[in-house]
Amino acid sequence: MKSGREIREKYIRNYPSPFCPGCGDGMVLNALSRGVDNTRIDQKDIVAVSGIGCGAWIPSPHWRVDTLHTTHGRAVPHALGVKIGNKDLEVMVIAGDGDIAGIGGNHLIHAARNNIGLTVIMVNNGLYAMTGGQVGPTTEQGEKTLTTPFGNPSQGLKVAEVVKAAGAPHVARWTTYHMKELIGEIEHAIKTKGFSFIEVLAQCPTRTGKQKELSAIEMVYWYRDNTSKDPGSEKIYVGRLVDEERPELAQQIYDQIKECGGDPR
Repeated sequence: MKSGREIREKYIRNYPSPFCPGCGDGMVLNALSRGVDNTRIDQKDIVAVSGIGCGAWIPSPHWRVDTLHTTHGRAVPHALGVKIGNKDLEVMVIAGDGDIAGIGGNHLIHAARNNIGLTVIMVNNGLYAMTGGQVGPTTEQGEKTLTTPFGNPSQGLKVAEVVKAAGAPHVARWTTYHMKELIGEIEHAIKTKGFSFIEVLAQCPTRTGKQKELSAIEMVYWYRDNTSKDPGSEKIYVGRLVDEERPELAQQIYDQIKECGGDPR
């Protein structure tokens, strides 16, 4: 296994970190870099697409691959266009839950339904952190945020389950406590030909931590104590929700163009 210095020098651009001390996004960047490195994919064959928010800063501008930084909620359709334009590229979307599941939720569902060959990593901190800590689509019921000071009256969206129901062939959920499993899951997602979705529960010590008076490490331990790899447990399930093989959209489009006598290139 490569050292942290080797991974950093290979994959991370030399910019000051935008992440708050203890933020889970830096841990996801570490897992992302290690998972990609394990696949031995050439960095020039990777395109990372992101939207707006803290999670979007994971690939752009700090990850040393080609990146496409798009408008809020539109990372998935931009990535779809890149993949159809060149199906041989490894196209990844890395962004937060507000970006992907809130404003971009419709795009996420249809990308899963169509089984376009993308790897989507959704960093879920349970609120809109960058803009002040407002309630988001994944905020748990009863949680206090900037805009729900008496507790969130709505039920939080279970995004991984929704993506599975939409037809994605590979769906998983892990946390920043499960770093080894997360690295392996990212490696597996990249090797999956169809649509892959990984939800990563990640701590936000600046917003949620201050609200609950928890440090970053205490929040990570909360994931340890409140998750389970047993799907029958009452705790939050972590692991693979589905892992199947189905025909991938970009390849099918290329095949149809060839059948009509055209050249997809």
